[in-house]
Amino acid sequence: MLFALICTDKPGHLPLRLENRPAHLAFLDGLNVSGKLKFAGPFLGADGKPDGSLVMIDVVDRKEAESVAAADPYARAGLFATVDVRPWNWVVNAPAGQVTCVTGCSNRNRRPGRGTR
Repeated sequence: MLFALICTDKPGHLPLRLENRPAHLAFLDGLNVSGKLKFAGPFLGADGKPDGSLVMIDVVDRKEAESVAAADPYARAGLFATVDVRPWNWVVNAPAGQVTCVTGCSNRNRRPGRGTR
């Protein structure tokens, strides 16, 4: 099941983000190797500097998604003001087999399966 981890940095914490970036990237590499990471990247503030993160993961359930979010080195370092864990349905431009439409999908968007794992 796909989950979006929507993380907002605490104001003025860019130095903490930069300090923990190597560990965060290594953590994402581990998720990628395990097949759980779909994509990830920072949100940018008006000044063009990172001020949050979006991490899309494919895991079994919400409990696992919350565990992944808590294990992120950025979260462990106290960088985030908020972390929103939300189930997500990839409808447009999804890889084959990734879409799980419940309602509101046309036949051209509908594809079988719950994911690639």
